[in-house]
Amino acid sequence: MSKDYYKILGVERSASEADIKKAFRRLAHEYHPDKGGDQQKFKDINEAYQVLGDKDNRAKYDQFGSAAFEQGGFSAGQPGGGFGGFDFNQGFTVNMEDFGDLGDILGGMFGFGGRGTGNRQKRGRDLETEIQLDFLESIFGVDKEIHIYLNAQCEKCKGTGAEEGSNLGICPTCGGQGRIQQAQHTIFGIINTVVQCPTCNGLGKKINKPCKACKGTGIEKRERVLTVKIPPGMSSGEALKVSGQGDFPGVGGKAGDLFVRVKVKPHTEFTRHNHDILSTKSVPYSILTLGGAIDVNTVDGPVSLKIPSGTSAGTVFKLRGKGIPFMHGYGRGDHLITVIPDVPKKLSKEQKKLLEELQKEGL
Repeated sequence: MSKDYYKILGVERSASEADIKKAFRRLAHEYHPDKGGDQQKFKDINEAYQVLGDKDNRAKYDQFGSAAFEQGGFSAGQPGGGFGGFDFNQGFTVNMEDFGDLGDILGGMFGFGGRGTGNRQKRGRDLETEIQLDFLESIFGVDKEIHIYLNAQCEKCKGTGAEEGSNLGICPTCGGQGRIQQAQHTIFGIINTVVQCPTCNGLGKKINKPCKACKGTGIEKRERVLTVKIPPGMSSGEALKVSGQGDFPGVGGKAGDLFVRVKVKPHTEFTRHNHDILSTKSVPYSILTLGGAIDVNTVDGPVSLKIPSGTSAGTVFKLRGKGIPFMHGYGRGDHLITVIPDVPKKLSKEQKKLLEELQKEGL
């Protein structure tokens, strides 16, 4: 009986490769038996994806239907056969590196590696540290020295684990391939997975004479001193990634990354809001009333600010381009200055007399 693979995956015949892959992932997770799904339905979904997920086999199916794949149950060498070693009635044997997304999903279900497991390099832990910046340092950027204690490459053997000058032999476990094949018995049959060789960690080499300093691990614990360039515009809570400066996992591995999280000390005069700088300025009442110019502080130094006559308390003046630099782009935010009246606490007799006269005039 002919099977409608498009209907099984719930896609149109015109569906793109991405749509087919997306539908397969969703249905495979929904129906896999470990989650209480229908075993036969899951087999049908896998069968449909092996045909529609391959360009050549999809073309055969569109022309001849599922009959082109039913002789021998997908067996190699049969007329119209699509995949060697597949028999959906008896279970199947696959190399996970050859079956892309199916390998990824099945690997997650049954606890073994999926696609690319054999080639995946061991990676060290990512590390995080925190540094404090002054307000101005966060705005204009700064070079900071960081001290961090971590697992680093052994300086003597450069992380190889072998004594300097010693010869490396062929790994007896993988025969120099760096990978081995493992068989997993599942409800769908035997699934062969290609994984990194546990003996040589994927190098394919055997250490005949281990490094005396690290005892063949390739790791030594030590303090590392780094100079990190903090870009202009960073704010509290943001982190800068320094690639390859995390923990080293040992022979055959690659170091993780270091994340430098920033904490900015508060400023006595300025505060930050997004990319703007905010501050307040006390202005004599006479200048607010009659107008004039005052000096105000900015992160770039003092500038002169013109106050128009009749300025009300709480008026906000904008100094364009005097704020925080944009980290991902050009330019800077603004500096917003709120003016408040400077009311003196003590007056001389003359000042008090003048104010009393102004009060009589209704001012």
